[in-house]
Amino acid sequence: MESPGQAGTIWSGSDDGLVYVTRDGGRNWSNVSPSKEIMPEWIQINSLEASPFDPATAYVAATMYKYDDYKPYLYKTSDYGKTWKKITNGIPDGAFTRVVREDPNKRGLLYAGTETGMYVSFDDGANWQSMQLNLPVVPITDLAIHKREKELVAATQGRAFWIFDDLPMLHQVMDAGGFKAISDTKLFKPKEAYRMPGGGGFQLPATATIGKNPASGVVVYYSLKAKPTTDVVMEFFDAGGKSIRKFTGRLPRPGAGGGGSAMPTPAGEGEGFGGPPAPVSTDPGLNRFVWDMRYGEAARFPGMILWAGETRGPKIVPGTYQVKLTVDGSTMTENFEVRADPRLTTTAADYAKQLDLSLKIRDKLNETHNAIISIRDVKKQVDDLVKRVGSQSKPIADAGTALTKKLTEVEEALYQTKNQSSQDPLNFPIRLNNKLAALGGVVSQSEMPPNEQSYAVYDELVAEINAQLSKLAQIMKTDVPAFNQLVRDQNIPAIVVKPQTGP
Repeated sequence: MESPGQAGTIWSGSDDGLVYVTRDGGRNWSNVSPSKEIMPEWIQINSLEASPFDPATAYVAATMYKYDDYKPYLYKTSDYGKTWKKITNGIPDGAFTRVVREDPNKRGLLYAGTETGMYVSFDDGANWQSMQLNLPVVPITDLAIHKREKELVAATQGRAFWIFDDLPMLHQVMDAGGFKAISDTKLFKPKEAYRMPGGGGFQLPATATIGKNPASGVVVYYSLKAKPTTDVVMEFFDAGGKSIRKFTGRLPRPGAGGGGSAMPTPAGEGEGFGGPPAPVSTDPGLNRFVWDMRYGEAARFPGMILWAGETRGPKIVPGTYQVKLTVDGSTMTENFEVRADPRLTTTAADYAKQLDLSLKIRDKLNETHNAIISIRDVKKQVDDLVKRVGSQSKPIADAGTALTKKLTEVEEALYQTKNQSSQDPLNFPIRLNNKLAALGGVVSQSEMPPNEQSYAVYDELVAEINAQLSKLAQIMKTDVPAFNQLVRDQNIPAIVVKPQTGP
């Protein structure tokens, strides 16, 4: 193996215990094998690692299992092989070593693959700790580190390839003194994330034979020293300090029973549109939260059916962001980067145009759905009152019918009320809210700015929606107060006693 930092320095190991080094590109070789006092004779040199930071430093992983010796054998030199020291403290006998690698982004951070699993050293091999996590007990035959993406890939014997895709997390653990850092309350800096087209896709559930894809979004690690006494709040901000999304991990309320919940909560001006629950854990120890890199979604209402439309908030644009974690009154913040797909040529201005129109669509859809919710609430109250009064007041019944008719006309212009199943839009034409939601999908599904047609359709739909919202506002301003006044004038009792009938 050639030294990454010094051309012509090459290390070589053999299957009979010999280590050689050349510093002139192979013209001359020196036998620098560790002495028999620390390394058995005839041992197999299974792998060599030339340090990416120091050409004089190299690491050796050797095996003796063919002689029924299953002890680990790892060695390090810092002087081109003149002297060696054994570095196996923490790796148990029986876990014989196959490979050792140094993290090219963090000096002194070592990974070792053994016959029974993974180990990590935060102090250049002086001490090792298990890094098994969810990895099966399996031989690790080789390790490779992707320097740019900061990922560790393990080749195993019989259990496929495994990838640890967040080495920056381990870098921070090392800086904080090792795994003991996880026992404190701490927010770790998120690894840079990529905004990718489509935002994920169909994936079979992970099983013993099907792997699991990386998380689609920004992965945030945080640790809690103890069970918090108040809700845990995680909030995301853009580069200008404006809140994008806030999530709350709620503790169990007295008398509520069960565990805590994690629900999105309003965040920032124009936010607060809710969304699906997010796994903000309140458990002590290390926790992971995955943000899908989206703004909050538009309001929804019970029974809503959309055809080729969505209420999800738009994706954030590539740039710098901040995450803030609040635990028991203590606040921690970390900056992170979201990068564009490196295969694309989309400019920052293109992304900004897409986000601007997508947010406008989301906000108008939110306004439309809230109007439908308001219409249904008023209609229900009118219907309940008319049913309660019954035939005792014909003017109330007639006025209620008229008011309900006006509200229904607006509701049916905004939403297809005949939809009862996901297939009903095949029979009944979609209305304004569905058209706007479908436009939102068209605008956000690519990594390009909106085209002229999208702007034209948006202007047309918003004009029609605003006309209906204006009608609704007038109904709420005049018709509803008039109905309320009629009820007062009719002196409708708060409690109506129905006449009793005989047996």
